[in-house]
Amino acid sequence: MPNYIRVIFNTPLHNEFTYLPPDKDEGITVGMRIEAPFGKLKKIGIIIGVDQEFHGEYELKQIIRLIDKQPLLTEDLISLGQWVSSFYYCSLGEALFMMLPSGKREKSLPALFEEEIAPPKVIHLSEEQQQALDAIITGDKDWLYLYGITGSGKTEVFLRAAEYMIGHDKGVIYLVPEIALSQQLSEHLRQRFKGQLAILHSRLTPSQKLTEWNRILSGEAKIVVGARSAIFAPMPQLGLIIIDEEHEGSYKAGSTPRYHARQVAFLRSKNHNAKLVMGSATPSVEAYKLMQDKRIERLNLTKRLAGGHMPELNVVDLRLSKDLITKDLYSAIDNALKEGRQALLFLNRRGFTYTFHCNSCGEEITCKHCSVPLTYHKSKKALVCHYCGYQEPIRNVCPSCGSLDIGYHGFGTEHVEEEVQKLFPNHIVERLDTDSVQKKGVLEKAIKDFQEGRIHILIGTQMVAKGLNFPGVQVVGILMADSGLGLPDFRASERTFSLLTQVAGRAGRFTPDGKVYIQTLRPDAPSIRLSSKMKITQFYNDELNMRKILDFPPYTRLIKLTFRSKNKNKAGEDAKACLQDLMFLESDKTEILGPAEAPLFQIAQNYRYQLLIKTKDFNQVHHQLALYVKEVNPSSSVYREIDIDPIQMM
Repeated sequence: MPNYIRVIFNTPLHNEFTYLPPDKDEGITVGMRIEAPFGKLKKIGIIIGVDQEFHGEYELKQIIRLIDKQPLLTEDLISLGQWVSSFYYCSLGEALFMMLPSGKREKSLPALFEEEIAPPKVIHLSEEQQQALDAIITGDKDWLYLYGITGSGKTEVFLRAAEYMIGHDKGVIYLVPEIALSQQLSEHLRQRFKGQLAILHSRLTPSQKLTEWNRILSGEAKIVVGARSAIFAPMPQLGLIIIDEEHEGSYKAGSTPRYHARQVAFLRSKNHNAKLVMGSATPSVEAYKLMQDKRIERLNLTKRLAGGHMPELNVVDLRLSKDLITKDLYSAIDNALKEGRQALLFLNRRGFTYTFHCNSCGEEITCKHCSVPLTYHKSKKALVCHYCGYQEPIRNVCPSCGSLDIGYHGFGTEHVEEEVQKLFPNHIVERLDTDSVQKKGVLEKAIKDFQEGRIHILIGTQMVAKGLNFPGVQVVGILMADSGLGLPDFRASERTFSLLTQVAGRAGRFTPDGKVYIQTLRPDAPSIRLSSKMKITQFYNDELNMRKILDFPPYTRLIKLTFRSKNKNKAGEDAKACLQDLMFLESDKTEILGPAEAPLFQIAQNYRYQLLIKTKDFNQVHHQLALYVKEVNPSSSVYREIDIDPIQMM
């Protein structure tokens, strides 16, 4: 029995803590969770070492109990956690607890995962698909990219590659954006991998996640499907990692540790000699450059396989029309409905209208805790902040000047739903956004109803934009296509191009007569003009040229430091002090921008200042910054965030 147990906790502290073992020797092993006294509290920790000797001079406390009968973390995952801790500037405790399911006991999965299902249909691969599959399973390249238009059969290639690996006793991790874990995909996967599939996603309870985690550890589950954090699944004999819709921003964590699943996937594939296969119709600019440089092998899929063709794309100039649904789009929807077909309308803005506006004094009501306008939600009869959740009642008079001449400007999905229902009163209209799918099962039911034709017009935000198959959709309308172009972010054009191309891909997947209407105030913006003409290669080449001129990724690496505090002066002073401390990093390869107020200066009562480091000497800058972070702590009232390779500049 070991005499001393080394433990880490889920805190920002980089310390290890030594404890005496519990009274009962229950087979203490590295990777198990324990409960132990921590100050005046009891906290859950993870065992990272067992020793026969202790050289400290303080009195040790005893572990209260072991939580697990078997270790939840393998040596491989603890080693990976140490890398995450070092690379993303967080504690080992934060890294390891981020990986783990938090349930204390196992619990069976809901009935959705237990019902009997029909056997899968046999699908014959096209010549392109077969060539791609051969390159994955027998080629000598470990990093590959399945680059294909929407509807070209990427998923089938992924699944065949997974079947091959499982047949050779290798495990598979299959990453998808969160929305893709809809009933549509999970049913398809259960057909193919009955009894061997584990699903890790946010809709499972912590106890259900623990059940799945242990199925993976034991080798019962050979394929793990999940969103970002599934990259840490404890898969024995890992042979293949798949990242579907690689361009998605949801693969980057928004809180500590701010890891990118793609970066972790590169490391895990290297450590396990496993294949890494990514895929998208719209790769990230970084991935596109890696393909150009032959660091990733590009596999092309150019044909739609279900009988469809790329849709007819039409740009509608909103400067010539004030209609929410323009005449061209209305006519196309009307004709589709008469033919028994469906329409999908996309708007990346939930709520009823954007903002309250006084026509007398120009007053705009903003959140009391954030520097953003409140959004009017008609269903809630309230003005709501989409950042912190603050709400206040709707106004009938201007709070600044008392004028009755007020209005609510812009429009959101609620307003679109109301207007479309008026235009097509005899048809079933449904809205899908973050507000409408709060209740469990609403999202899955709506998608299934739309897929099977019980909903005629579906209105939604990004959650309907990608990764979903709707055979009956003839018309797609993109409302306010330029809404993301005004953001102060060098990736705004890339995101807009990707979104438009992906949304357009929902039309005509099974028939040759799909139509897409892109309504915009900026028809000449490159991302809109080139996506509407399907000039994908030109967009990427132009974007890469612009990034090279401006010294932005993929030609440099970025590190963003954010200082936030309820005390505005303290946050600003810490940011300035940090700049002075880091000025020695500046060179012909490294530039420091700022400090400046973050574009969203205040969120949840915290004021935010940013520094941005742009460098072509990443390893050296990362090392020096690690020394600085270790030696210099922010003021007591200031929180310092460090984001490696940030994808959001707000």
